[in-house]
Amino acid sequence: MTHHASGGRFVASVLLAALVAGAAVMLVTGGIASGSSSTAQYEYGHPVPTASPTISGTAAVGQTLTTTNGTWTSDSNISLYSYAWARCDTSGNSCATIGATGSSYTLTADDQGHTIRSYVTATNGAGTTQAGSAPTAVVAAATKGGQIDASKVALPNRLIIDKVSYSANPIRARQTPTTMKIHVSDSNANSVGNALVYVLGVPYSRIGTIPEVRTDATGWATLQLQPAKAFPRTGYLTLFVRARVDGQDLLGGTSTRRLVQVTIAAPNGT
Repeated sequence: MTHHASGGRFVASVLLAALVAGAAVMLVTGGIASGSSSTAQYEYGHPVPTASPTISGTAAVGQTLTTTNGTWTSDSNISLYSYAWARCDTSGNSCATIGATGSSYTLTADDQGHTIRSYVTATNGAGTTQAGSAPTAVVAAATKGGQIDASKVALPNRLIIDKVSYSANPIRARQTPTTMKIHVSDSNANSVGNALVYVLGVPYSRIGTIPEVRTDATGWATLQLQPAKAFPRTGYLTLFVRARVDGQDLLGGTSTRRLVQVTIAAPNGT
């Protein structure tokens, strides 16, 4: 009898393991495919959701969406959150994963006309549970010709140095600085505020050091060109101009670079 009892327990354990494995597969594959806002079931000891993740941000191409983690019971003891994003139909159904795995996602042209959901997977010592957000509004086309903050510019959107002006052209003054104004926009023709702009004379000994400055809300940065000892009598001054977003990779990300020139004429004594 003892032998049969242990055998029964073994078979029951195998069946339980198979059921648990099946439930886990249904949880992962069904959670996104169905468009459900959260998983309908979770295993004993796994994290327990109490509120679904929520998405903030504007549903328009080029804008960045950010998801919360949702809320979970205090005894879930979550050690890790991971993220997925899905593109759905206009009703938030028939969702397909996008491939983005961060807590933020920048909308692309492929998202236009769709809704977006975020999926957060919480992990503890017992396993994982997935919870999904409600769908966003239908993603609109990119806004154009407006004003945005540099923090909203993310790939594939890029910064563009589209306008440069000088208080004097040609430059004749040698004692007083010439004001240089630089306008920064993005790929959607929006003026970009809070972009960091840096200017360097080429060769660098022709003008004084210019600190990096921020664009105002209308996208304009104002700098002063102070002639140095090597400033030529006539000809041209070549300037290296860079615009970047604070916190992004200096060489990559959405940053941009451009060479510009201003004419130099004989000094006028100022």
